[in-house]
Amino acid sequence: MARTQLLAGRAGEITPEMEFVATREQLTPELIRDEVAAGRMVIPANRVHLSKRLEPMGIGIAAKCKINANIGNSAVTSNVNEELEKLHTAVHFGADTVMDLSTGKNIDNIRAAIIEHSPVPIGTVPIYQMLEELGGDIADMRPQHFLDMVERQAKQGVDYMTIHCGVMLEHLHLTTNRVTGIVSRGGSLIAKWMITHRKQNPLYEHFDDLCDIMREYDVTWSLGDGLRPGSIADASDAAQFAELEVLGELTARGQKNGTQVMVEGPGHIPMHQIEMNIKRQIEVCNGAPFYVLGPLVTDIAPGYDHITSAIGAAMAGWHGAAMLCYVTPKEHLGLPNKHDVHQGVIAYKIAAHAADVARGRPGAQDRDDALSRARFSFDWNEQFRLSLDPETARAYHDETLPQDTFKSAHFCSMCGPKYCSMKITEEIRQLTVDQGMVDPVSKEA
Repeated sequence: MARTQLLAGRAGEITPEMEFVATREQLTPELIRDEVAAGRMVIPANRVHLSKRLEPMGIGIAAKCKINANIGNSAVTSNVNEELEKLHTAVHFGADTVMDLSTGKNIDNIRAAIIEHSPVPIGTVPIYQMLEELGGDIADMRPQHFLDMVERQAKQGVDYMTIHCGVMLEHLHLTTNRVTGIVSRGGSLIAKWMITHRKQNPLYEHFDDLCDIMREYDVTWSLGDGLRPGSIADASDAAQFAELEVLGELTARGQKNGTQVMVEGPGHIPMHQIEMNIKRQIEVCNGAPFYVLGPLVTDIAPGYDHITSAIGAAMAGWHGAAMLCYVTPKEHLGLPNKHDVHQGVIAYKIAAHAADVARGRPGAQDRDDALSRARFSFDWNEQFRLSLDPETARAYHDETLPQDTFKSAHFCSMCGPKYCSMKITEEIRQLTVDQGMVDPVSKEA
Protein backbone atom coordinates (compact mmCIF):
# COMPACT_ATOMS: atom_id res chain seq x y z
CA MET A 1 0.00 0.00 0.00
CA ALA A 2 1.35 3.43 -1.01
CA ARG A 3 2.37 5.53 1.99
CA THR A 4 0.21 8.65 2.35
CA GLN A 5 0.67 11.46 4.85
CA LEU A 6 -2.18 9.90 6.85
CA LEU A 7 -0.59 6.44 6.91
CA ALA A 8 2.81 7.90 7.76
CA GLY A 9 1.31 9.81 10.67
CA ARG A 10 -0.48 6.74 11.95
CA ALA A 11 2.82 4.86 11.84
CA GLY A 12 4.38 7.55 14.03
CA GLU A 13 6.48 8.98 11.19
CA ILE A 14 7.16 12.70 10.78
CA THR A 15 7.50 13.28 7.04
CA PRO A 16 9.49 16.14 5.46
CA GLU A 17 6.13 17.65 4.50
CA MET A 18 5.00 17.60 8.14
CA GLU A 19 8.25 19.29 9.14
CA PHE A 20 7.69 21.98 6.51
CA VAL A 21 4.10 22.56 7.65
CA ALA A 22 5.19 22.73 11.29
CA THR A 23 7.68 25.49 10.48
CA ARG A 24 5.11 27.47 8.52
CA GLU A 25 2.49 27.14 11.23
CA GLN A 26 4.90 27.71 14.14
CA LEU A 27 3.73 24.42 15.63
CA THR A 28 5.67 21.31 16.62
CA PRO A 29 6.19 18.52 14.06
CA GLU A 30 4.74 16.09 16.59
CA LEU A 31 1.49 18.06 16.75
CA ILE A 32 1.24 18.15 12.95
CA ARG A 33 1.87 14.40 12.79
CA ASP A 34 -0.78 13.69 15.42
CA GLU A 35 -3.38 15.93 13.77
CA VAL A 36 -2.79 14.31 10.37
CA ALA A 37 -2.94 10.84 11.91
CA ALA A 38 -6.25 11.68 13.59
CA GLY A 39 -7.73 12.96 10.33
CA ARG A 40 -8.14 16.48 11.71
CA MET A 41 -5.53 17.90 9.31
CA VAL A 42 -4.66 17.18 5.70
CA ILE A 43 -1.51 18.02 3.75
CA PRO A 44 -2.60 18.09 0.08
CA ALA A 45 0.62 17.09 -1.66
CA ASN A 46 0.43 14.84 -4.70
CA ARG A 47 3.76 13.07 -5.12
CA VAL A 48 3.99 14.32 -8.72
CA HIS A 49 3.49 17.96 -7.69
CA LEU A 50 5.94 17.52 -4.82
CA SER A 51 8.60 16.63 -7.37
CA LYS A 52 8.08 20.03 -9.02
CA ARG A 53 7.74 23.21 -6.92
CA LEU A 54 4.96 22.51 -4.41
CA GLU A 55 5.41 24.00 -0.94
CA PRO A 56 3.43 21.76 1.45
CA MET A 57 0.72 23.33 3.59
CA GLY A 58 -1.68 22.02 6.23
CA ILE A 59 -5.45 22.42 6.41
CA GLY A 60 -7.02 21.76 9.80
CA ILE A 61 -8.43 23.35 12.93
CA ALA A 62 -4.98 23.42 14.61
CA ALA A 63 -3.51 25.43 11.73
CA LYS A 64 -4.16 28.93 10.44
CA CYS A 65 -7.46 29.32 8.60
CA LYS A 66 -6.71 28.87 4.90
CA ILE A 67 -8.30 30.27 1.74
CA ASN A 68 -8.79 28.83 -1.73
CA ALA A 69 -9.09 30.73 -5.00
CA ASN A 70 -10.93 29.28 -8.00
CA ILE A 71 -9.64 29.86 -11.52
CA GLY A 72 -10.21 28.02 -14.80
CA ASN A 73 -11.50 28.57 -18.31
CA SER A 74 -15.02 28.14 -19.65
CA ALA A 75 -16.49 27.13 -22.99
CA VAL A 76 -16.91 30.86 -23.65
CA THR A 77 -13.59 32.46 -22.69
CA SER A 78 -10.02 32.20 -21.34
CA ASN A 79 -6.74 30.56 -22.37
CA VAL A 80 -3.50 29.26 -20.82
CA ASN A 81 -1.85 32.66 -20.41
CA GLU A 82 -4.94 34.17 -18.82
CA GLU A 83 -5.19 31.29 -16.33
CA LEU A 84 -1.51 31.62 -15.43
CA GLU A 85 -2.11 35.34 -14.83
CA LYS A 86 -4.97 34.46 -12.48
CA LEU A 87 -2.77 31.88 -10.74
CA HIS A 88 -0.01 34.43 -10.21
CA THR A 89 -2.50 37.00 -8.89
CA ALA A 90 -4.07 34.51 -6.48
CA VAL A 91 -0.75 33.31 -5.09
CA HIS A 92 0.75 36.82 -4.95
CA PHE A 93 -2.09 38.08 -2.78
CA GLY A 94 -2.09 35.07 -0.48
CA ALA A 95 -4.25 32.19 -1.72
CA ASP A 96 -3.24 29.01 0.11
CA THR A 97 -4.64 26.70 -2.56
CA VAL A 98 -6.03 27.17 -6.07
CA MET A 99 -8.72 25.14 -7.80
CA ASP A 100 -8.68 24.74 -11.58
CA LEU A 101 -12.36 24.56 -12.51
CA SER A 102 -11.83 24.60 -16.28
CA THR A 103 -14.83 23.44 -18.29
CA GLY A 104 -13.81 24.49 -21.80
CA LYS A 105 -11.22 23.29 -24.30
CA ASN A 106 -7.53 22.44 -23.89
CA ILE A 107 -8.00 21.51 -20.22
CA ASP A 108 -5.05 19.11 -19.94
CA ASN A 109 -2.58 21.68 -21.23
CA ILE A 110 -3.99 24.45 -19.03
CA ARG A 111 -3.78 22.24 -15.94
CA ALA A 112 -0.28 21.03 -16.75
CA ALA A 113 0.86 24.66 -16.98
CA ILE A 114 -0.90 25.58 -13.73
CA ILE A 115 0.66 22.66 -11.82
CA GLU A 116 4.09 23.40 -13.29
CA HIS A 117 3.96 27.01 -12.10
CA SER A 118 2.12 26.63 -8.81
CA PRO A 119 3.85 26.55 -5.40
CA VAL A 120 0.46 25.96 -3.73
CA PRO A 121 -1.75 22.85 -3.89
CA ILE A 122 -4.02 22.56 -6.92
CA GLY A 123 -7.54 21.16 -6.71
CA THR A 124 -9.99 20.10 -9.41
CA VAL A 125 -13.52 18.79 -9.97
CA PRO A 126 -12.82 15.84 -12.31
CA ILE A 127 -16.40 15.48 -13.53
CA TYR A 128 -16.06 18.77 -15.45
CA GLN A 129 -13.31 17.55 -17.75
CA MET A 130 -14.88 14.12 -18.08
CA LEU A 131 -18.15 15.71 -19.21
CA GLU A 132 -16.35 17.94 -21.72
CA GLU A 133 -14.68 14.89 -23.27
CA LEU A 134 -18.00 13.01 -23.39
CA GLY A 135 -19.49 15.81 -25.44
CA GLY A 136 -21.58 17.33 -22.67
CA ASP A 137 -24.16 14.58 -22.05
CA ILE A 138 -23.82 13.16 -18.53
CA ALA A 139 -26.11 10.26 -19.43
CA ASP A 140 -23.25 8.82 -21.49
CA MET A 141 -21.02 8.46 -18.44
CA ARG A 142 -19.93 5.03 -17.34
CA PRO A 143 -18.16 4.55 -13.99
CA GLN A 144 -14.91 3.71 -15.77
CA HIS A 145 -14.97 7.10 -17.53
CA PHE A 146 -14.85 8.81 -14.17
CA LEU A 147 -12.22 6.50 -12.68
CA ASP A 148 -10.01 7.07 -15.72
CA MET A 149 -10.34 10.85 -15.43
CA VAL A 150 -9.45 10.82 -11.74
CA GLU A 151 -6.36 8.75 -12.47
CA ARG A 152 -5.34 11.00 -15.37
CA GLN A 153 -5.58 14.12 -13.21
CA ALA A 154 -3.76 12.37 -10.36
CA LYS A 155 -0.91 11.52 -12.75
CA GLN A 156 -0.75 15.21 -13.73
CA GLY A 157 -0.13 16.17 -10.11
CA VAL A 158 -3.51 17.39 -8.83
CA ASP A 159 -3.32 17.62 -5.03
CA TYR A 160 -6.98 17.40 -4.07
CA MET A 161 -10.22 16.62 -5.88
CA THR A 162 -13.84 17.51 -5.29
CA ILE A 163 -15.90 14.39 -5.89
CA HIS A 164 -19.65 14.28 -5.23
CA CYS A 165 -19.92 10.81 -3.71
CA GLY A 166 -22.52 11.74 -1.12
CA VAL A 167 -25.46 12.59 -3.41
CA MET A 168 -27.82 9.64 -3.02
CA LEU A 169 -30.75 8.68 -5.21
CA GLU A 170 -33.06 8.37 -2.20
CA HIS A 171 -32.36 11.98 -1.14
CA LEU A 172 -33.13 13.77 -4.41
CA HIS A 173 -36.82 14.19 -3.60
CA LEU A 174 -35.80 16.37 -0.66
CA THR A 175 -34.73 19.11 -3.11
CA THR A 176 -38.10 19.27 -4.90
CA ASN A 177 -39.51 22.23 -2.98
CA ARG A 178 -36.32 24.23 -2.80
CA VAL A 179 -36.23 27.77 -4.13
CA THR A 180 -32.98 27.16 -6.07
CA GLY A 181 -32.95 23.36 -6.39
CA ILE A 182 -29.53 21.72 -6.78
CA VAL A 183 -26.94 24.44 -7.39
CA SER A 184 -23.76 22.37 -7.31
CA ARG A 185 -22.74 21.69 -10.90
CA GLY A 186 -21.26 18.32 -9.96
CA GLY A 187 -24.23 17.51 -7.75
CA SER A 188 -26.76 18.34 -10.45
CA LEU A 189 -24.89 16.25 -13.03
CA ILE A 190 -24.80 13.19 -10.77
CA ALA A 191 -28.46 13.72 -9.88
CA LYS A 192 -29.40 13.80 -13.57
CA TRP A 193 -27.38 10.63 -14.22
CA MET A 194 -29.15 8.81 -11.39
CA ILE A 195 -32.62 9.89 -12.53
CA THR A 196 -31.85 9.01 -16.15
CA HIS A 197 -30.55 5.52 -15.33
CA ARG A 198 -32.61 4.88 -12.19
CA LYS A 199 -29.45 3.77 -10.43
CA GLN A 200 -27.52 4.73 -7.33
CA ASN A 201 -24.66 7.25 -7.47
CA PRO A 202 -21.81 5.41 -9.22
CA LEU A 203 -19.23 7.54 -7.39
CA TYR A 204 -20.58 6.27 -4.08
CA GLU A 205 -20.64 2.69 -5.32
CA HIS A 206 -17.05 2.94 -6.61
CA PHE A 207 -15.73 4.84 -3.60
CA ASP A 208 -13.20 2.16 -2.66
CA ASP A 209 -11.89 2.06 -6.25
CA LEU A 210 -11.46 5.82 -6.14
CA CYS A 211 -9.63 5.47 -2.81
CA ASP A 212 -7.12 3.17 -4.50
CA ILE A 213 -6.25 5.89 -7.02
CA MET A 214 -6.16 8.68 -4.44
CA ARG A 215 -3.90 6.66 -2.15
CA GLU A 216 -1.47 5.79 -4.95
CA TYR A 217 -0.65 9.48 -5.55
CA ASP A 218 -1.66 10.79 -2.10
CA VAL A 219 -4.44 12.92 -3.55
CA THR A 220 -6.62 14.41 -0.83
CA TRP A 221 -10.38 13.93 -0.95
CA SER A 222 -12.51 17.05 -0.93
CA LEU A 223 -15.86 15.37 -0.45
CA GLY A 224 -18.23 17.59 -2.40
CA ASP A 225 -21.51 18.87 -1.01
CA GLY A 226 -23.63 18.28 -4.08
CA LEU A 227 -26.87 19.11 -2.27
CA ARG A 228 -25.62 22.31 -0.65
CA PRO A 229 -28.15 25.17 -0.46
CA GLY A 230 -27.91 27.80 -3.18
CA SER A 231 -29.97 30.38 -1.32
CA ILE A 232 -30.50 31.27 2.29
CA ALA A 233 -34.12 30.15 1.87
CA ASP A 234 -32.84 26.58 1.37
CA ALA A 235 -30.18 26.64 4.08
CA SER A 236 -29.96 23.89 6.69
CA ASP A 237 -32.69 21.79 5.10
CA ALA A 238 -33.27 18.06 5.06
CA ALA A 239 -31.42 17.51 1.76
CA GLN A 240 -28.27 19.25 2.97
CA PHE A 241 -28.11 17.32 6.21
CA ALA A 242 -29.04 13.97 4.63
CA GLU A 243 -25.99 14.32 2.39
CA LEU A 244 -23.83 15.40 5.36
CA GLU A 245 -24.59 12.11 7.10
CA VAL A 246 -23.34 10.24 4.02
CA LEU A 247 -20.22 12.41 3.92
CA GLY A 248 -19.55 11.49 7.54
CA GLU A 249 -19.69 7.80 6.58
CA LEU A 250 -17.41 8.38 3.58
CA THR A 251 -14.92 10.37 5.67
CA ALA A 252 -14.45 7.34 7.92
CA ARG A 253 -14.22 4.98 4.93
CA GLY A 254 -11.70 7.18 3.15
CA GLN A 255 -9.49 7.40 6.21
CA LYS A 256 -9.77 3.64 6.78
CA ASN A 257 -8.52 3.22 3.21
CA GLY A 258 -5.47 5.33 4.06
CA THR A 259 -6.52 8.49 2.21
CA GLN A 260 -6.61 12.07 3.46
CA VAL A 261 -10.09 13.58 3.63
CA MET A 262 -11.59 17.03 3.95
CA VAL A 263 -15.27 17.84 3.59
CA GLU A 264 -16.94 20.68 1.70
CA GLY A 265 -19.64 22.80 3.28
CA PRO A 266 -22.65 24.92 2.35
CA GLY A 267 -22.52 28.01 0.16
CA HIS A 268 -25.52 30.05 1.40
CA ILE A 269 -26.20 30.21 5.14
CA PRO A 270 -27.73 33.11 7.13
CA MET A 271 -25.55 34.39 9.94
CA HIS A 272 -27.56 32.87 12.78
CA GLN A 273 -27.15 29.34 11.34
CA ILE A 274 -23.40 29.38 10.64
CA GLU A 275 -22.15 28.24 14.05
CA MET A 276 -24.65 25.37 14.14
CA ASN A 277 -23.61 24.23 10.65
CA ILE A 278 -19.91 24.20 11.49
CA LYS A 279 -20.37 22.35 14.76
CA ARG A 280 -22.67 19.80 13.14
CA GLN A 281 -20.14 19.03 10.40
CA ILE A 282 -17.33 18.65 12.92
CA GLU A 283 -19.44 16.22 14.92
CA VAL A 284 -20.72 14.17 11.96
CA CYS A 285 -17.33 14.00 10.21
CA ASN A 286 -15.29 13.40 13.38
CA GLY A 287 -13.27 16.60 13.11
CA ALA A 288 -12.21 16.22 9.46
CA PRO A 289 -11.20 19.63 8.03
CA PHE A 290 -14.23 21.62 6.89
CA TYR A 291 -13.80 23.46 3.56
CA VAL A 292 -16.58 26.05 3.40
CA LEU A 293 -17.86 27.53 0.12
CA GLY A 294 -18.52 31.07 1.30
CA PRO A 295 -20.97 31.10 2.93
CA LEU A 296 -23.08 33.94 1.58
CA VAL A 297 -25.21 35.45 4.34
CA THR A 298 -27.65 37.25 2.04
CA ASP A 299 -28.74 36.87 -1.59
CA ILE A 300 -29.47 40.50 -2.52
CA ALA A 301 -26.02 41.71 -3.61
CA PRO A 302 -24.97 40.42 -7.06
CA GLY A 303 -21.69 42.13 -7.91
CA TYR A 304 -20.75 42.33 -4.24
CA ASP A 305 -20.95 38.68 -3.23
CA HIS A 306 -17.25 38.74 -2.27
CA ILE A 307 -18.42 40.97 0.59
CA THR A 308 -21.60 39.12 1.56
CA SER A 309 -19.70 35.84 1.59
CA ALA A 310 -16.63 37.18 3.41
CA ILE A 311 -18.91 38.11 6.30
CA GLY A 312 -20.05 34.49 6.52
CA ALA A 313 -16.55 33.18 5.89
CA ALA A 314 -15.13 35.10 8.86
CA MET A 315 -17.82 33.65 11.10
CA ALA A 316 -17.32 30.15 9.72
CA GLY A 317 -13.57 30.34 10.32
CA TRP A 318 -14.15 31.65 13.83
CA HIS A 319 -16.36 28.66 14.65
CA GLY A 320 -13.98 26.05 13.23
CA ALA A 321 -13.90 25.94 9.43
CA ALA A 322 -10.40 24.99 8.30
CA MET A 323 -10.47 26.50 4.78
CA LEU A 324 -12.62 29.12 3.10
CA CYS A 325 -13.34 29.02 -0.62
CA TYR A 326 -13.31 32.56 -1.92
CA VAL A 327 -16.11 34.25 -3.83
CA THR A 328 -15.38 37.02 -6.33
CA PRO A 329 -17.52 40.01 -7.36
CA LYS A 330 -18.45 38.02 -10.49
CA GLU A 331 -20.10 35.18 -8.52
CA HIS A 332 -23.43 34.26 -10.17
CA LEU A 333 -22.65 36.71 -12.98
CA GLY A 334 -19.68 35.57 -15.06
CA LEU A 335 -16.19 34.09 -15.30
CA PRO A 336 -13.78 35.97 -13.00
CA ASN A 337 -10.85 37.83 -14.53
CA LYS A 338 -7.55 38.78 -12.88
CA HIS A 339 -9.07 41.82 -11.16
CA ASP A 340 -11.93 39.73 -9.73
CA VAL A 341 -9.46 37.13 -8.42
CA HIS A 342 -7.55 39.93 -6.68
CA GLN A 343 -10.71 41.24 -5.02
CA GLY A 344 -11.84 37.77 -3.93
CA VAL A 345 -8.49 36.78 -2.44
CA ILE A 346 -8.13 39.98 -0.41
CA ALA A 347 -11.69 39.72 0.93
CA TYR A 348 -11.00 36.17 2.08
CA LYS A 349 -7.55 36.89 3.51
CA ILE A 350 -9.31 39.44 5.71
CA ALA A 351 -11.94 36.86 6.71
CA ALA A 352 -9.38 34.13 7.48
CA HIS A 353 -7.16 36.48 9.46
CA ALA A 354 -10.10 37.80 11.46
CA ALA A 355 -11.06 34.20 12.23
CA ASP A 356 -7.54 33.42 13.45
CA VAL A 357 -7.63 36.45 15.76
CA ALA A 358 -11.07 35.46 17.05
CA ARG A 359 -9.87 31.90 17.68
CA GLY A 360 -6.96 33.28 19.71
CA ARG A 361 -4.36 31.56 17.57
CA PRO A 362 -0.91 32.42 18.99
CA GLY A 363 0.65 35.29 17.07
CA ALA A 364 -2.42 35.97 14.95
CA GLN A 365 -2.82 39.54 16.22
CA ASP A 366 0.87 40.48 15.97
CA ARG A 367 0.52 42.00 12.51
CA ASP A 368 -2.55 44.02 13.57
CA ASP A 369 -0.68 45.42 16.55
CA ALA A 370 2.39 46.27 14.47
CA LEU A 371 0.29 48.09 11.89
CA SER A 372 -1.60 49.95 14.62
CA ARG A 373 1.70 51.15 16.11
CA ALA A 374 2.86 52.29 12.67
CA ARG A 375 -0.46 54.08 12.16
CA PHE A 376 -0.21 55.92 15.48
CA SER A 377 3.37 56.96 14.79
CA PHE A 378 2.46 58.09 11.25
CA ASP A 379 4.93 55.67 9.69
CA TRP A 380 3.13 55.51 6.37
CA ASN A 381 5.61 53.25 4.58
CA GLU A 382 5.43 50.71 7.39
CA GLN A 383 1.63 50.82 7.21
CA PHE A 384 1.81 50.04 3.51
CA ARG A 385 4.31 47.22 4.07
CA LEU A 386 2.15 45.53 6.70
CA SER A 387 -1.05 45.82 4.65
CA LEU A 388 -2.61 42.75 3.01
CA ASP A 389 -2.56 44.74 -0.23
CA PRO A 390 0.30 47.27 -0.04
CA GLU A 391 -0.15 48.49 -3.60
CA THR A 392 -3.78 49.47 -3.03
CA ALA A 393 -3.09 51.07 0.38
CA ARG A 394 -0.31 53.20 -1.11
CA ALA A 395 -2.39 54.13 -4.15
CA TYR A 396 -5.32 55.35 -2.02
CA HIS A 397 -3.00 57.46 0.12
CA ASP A 398 -1.22 58.88 -2.92
CA GLU A 399 -4.40 59.90 -4.73
CA THR A 400 -4.42 63.10 -2.67
CA LEU A 401 -0.96 63.30 -1.06
CA PRO A 402 1.49 61.73 -3.53
CA GLN A 403 4.61 63.72 -2.65
CA ASP A 404 7.33 61.98 -0.63
CA THR A 405 7.16 64.68 2.04
CA PHE A 406 3.71 63.44 3.01
CA LYS A 407 5.09 59.98 3.82
CA SER A 408 6.28 61.50 7.11
CA ALA A 409 3.33 63.85 7.65
CA HIS A 410 1.37 63.48 10.88
CA PHE A 411 -1.99 63.56 9.07
CA CYS A 412 -3.75 62.26 5.97
CA SER A 413 -6.11 64.00 3.56
CA MET A 414 -9.22 62.90 5.46
CA CYS A 415 -8.56 64.92 8.64
CA GLY A 416 -5.81 67.28 7.57
CA PRO A 417 -3.22 68.74 9.99
CA LYS A 418 -5.72 70.29 12.43
CA TYR A 419 -8.30 67.52 12.96
CA CYS A 420 -6.26 64.31 13.20
CA SER A 421 -7.29 62.60 16.44
CA MET A 422 -4.00 60.70 16.70
CA LYS A 423 -1.98 63.90 16.30
CA ILE A 424 -4.19 65.54 18.94
CA THR A 425 -3.62 62.55 21.23
CA GLU A 426 0.13 63.03 20.84
CA GLU A 427 -0.30 66.67 21.85
CA ILE A 428 -2.45 65.70 24.86
CA ARG A 429 0.22 63.27 26.04
CA GLN A 430 2.93 65.92 25.72
CA LEU A 431 0.79 68.44 27.58
CA THR A 432 0.29 66.04 30.50
CA VAL A 433 4.06 65.59 30.68
CA ASP A 434 4.74 69.34 30.44
CA GLN A 435 2.21 70.06 33.18
CA GLY A 436 3.65 67.42 35.51
CA MET A 437 0.50 65.26 35.33
CA VAL A 438 2.44 62.22 34.08
CA ASP A 439 5.95 60.97 34.83
CA PRO A 440 7.73 61.27 31.43
CA VAL A 441 9.66 58.03 32.06
CA SER A 442 7.05 55.72 33.59
CA LYS A 443 4.08 57.48 31.90
CA GLU A 444 2.18 57.02 35.16
CA ALA A 445 0.19 59.72 36.88
